[in-house]
Parts: sequence; C-alpha cells; structure tokens
Amino acid sequence: MSFLLVHGAGMDASCWDLLVPHLGSDVVAVDLPGRGSRSGEDLRQVTLNSCAEAIVAEAIKNDLDEITVVAHSFAGVSVPRAVGGLAGRLKNLVFLSAVVPPNGTRVIDGIDPTVREAVESSLAGGIYSQDPAAIPAMLCNDMDTELTDWTVSRVVDDAAALLSEPVDLAGLKADVPRTYIRLTQDACYTPELQERSAQRVGGSTVFFDSGHMPMVSQPEALARLLNELATI
Repeated sequence: MSFLLVHGAGMDASCWDLLVPHLGSDVVAVDLPGRGSRSGEDLRQVTLNSCAEAIVAEAIKNDLDEITVVAHSFAGVSVPRAVGGLAGRLKNLVFLSAVVPPNGTRVIDGIDPTVREAVESSLAGGIYSQDPAAIPAMLCNDMDTELTDWTVSRVVDDAAALLSEPVDLAGLKADVPRTYIRLTQDACYTPELQERSAQRVGGSTVFFDSGHMPMVSQPEALARLLNELATI
C-alpha cells in the first residue's frame, strides 16, 4: 500500500512536508513540471498531459503498488488524465477540495466573472503568478502566523496554460473507488464549487473541518483520515 500525493496550483511537493511523517505507508509527493525537483522545466511549455505523465513517472520510478492517489485542489484536472497510466497499480482516488470542472471545459471558464479579467491579465507570458498579499486570506484562514508564513514561503509560479486547456475527465470512468473530501472552512474553493466537483467525481464524500490547506493546518488529523481511506 502506498500514497502518491499531487499538489495544487502554485505549489510544489514541499506543501505535503508536515503531513508525510504521519501517513502509514510508503509515500511519494510528486513535483509537477516546472516546480521543485522539476523546476528546470519551462513552465511556459507545461501542459495537463505533461503533468499527468509526471504523476505516472513517479509511480513507476518508485515502484509503487496499491496506490492511493491524493489530488489536492488544481490536481483535480491532472489526476484524471493519469488514471490510465496507473492501471494495475491504482487502489483508490482521493480528491481533496479538488477542482473538477465539467468535462471539455476550461478551468478559467468557471472562474467568477468579477475576478476573471484580473486572472486573465495575470497569465501574460505563459506564467501564472499569485498575489502574495492575497494568499493568507485564501489559503491560510485557519492557520496561525507561523503556519501562514510557512505556507506563503512555499508558493511558486505556475503554468498559465493549465487554466485554459480543456479538461479531460475520461479517467473518472475507470472502476476505481474514489472519495471527495469537502473542506468546510475553505475560502479558496467554496463549498458550492466543492459540491459540484464531488458530484462529477462520484463515489463517496466526507467532510473535514479546515481551510484549503489541511496538510499544513491539521496534518495529523488529515493523515488519520487518509490512512483510513487507504484501507477501503
């Protein structure tokens, strides 16, 4: 049994650092292209397919079996593309407040119209950069100052193309158990959006009382839940 952890937008694998010691199996945290150990790859060339390929490559490289994949936030659009490549290794899927838009749409299509223009203007040059001043309110509303600073220090640039590529959810048709974890204090991906994504994912839904980054704010409690889900 093993865990394969996939980070969301503007993060790298280090966002899981506080959680990993509490998980009861082999654990691999993936760096998606252009981030962390893959920072040498040009973010302007990153696609959803290259993200999926990186996820599969880590599973193969580390010879993982009976994998519980945990897709956090924006990983909800890359993990479904990786399901086929994980065939024979995959045990179940966990979507942690994951962004799962309607099949064939783009992530940017679902952004609130009042902020969409601002987001689109930030995509110039193929790089998506988050405003550091906005991060505490969006990601850290359930954290103290120390954890907030820790989280902000780990935010990195991301690939703009990932917001504007059509989403392919075909992988969700696979006969694999899946769970959507809805975060009740999430100020980044609202409860309404989580509900819609959970419906697209299917399977079971559980609720967890935290903001958008429970692997930081409540690592031990989240680990207990993930360890439980991994045995299903």
